[in-house]
Amino acid sequence: MSTTAPPAAKRVTSIDILRGLVMVIMALDHARDYFSNFKYDPTDLNHAGTVMFFTRWITHFCAPVFIFLAGTSTFLSMRKGKTLGEQSRHLFTRGLWLIILEITVVYFGWTSSLSTAPFTCRSSGPRVGA
Repeated sequence: MSTTAPPAAKRVTSIDILRGLVMVIMALDHARDYFSNFKYDPTDLNHAGTVMFFTRWITHFCAPVFIFLAGTSTFLSMRKGKTLGEQSRHLFTRGLWLIILEITVVYFGWTSSLSTAPFTCRSSGPRVGA
């Protein structure tokens, strides 16, 4: 009797490409905040040029695209045979891991501090220009 491994799950390449593109756009926007000395709101056309305006404007589409892709991925996962309970557990566990990473790794990356401050009420990350 031969034992064969189950076929590897096929990924939808277009979803991965779109997700990667959105991450690059967001990284460029965040890098612009820290590596330029632009003092004005990039969407203020009285001060911002076309490129500066466009790099900020395009990022307004990133969060909706991420939400859309999360829903699409959930739908495709359900079509592959995951039950509602399995999918719910997967999403809940992923959410918990993201919260844990936010209050440990991400907080330490922003502050280089191991204090208990992540457990206080605060906004995510430092404020630019504050």
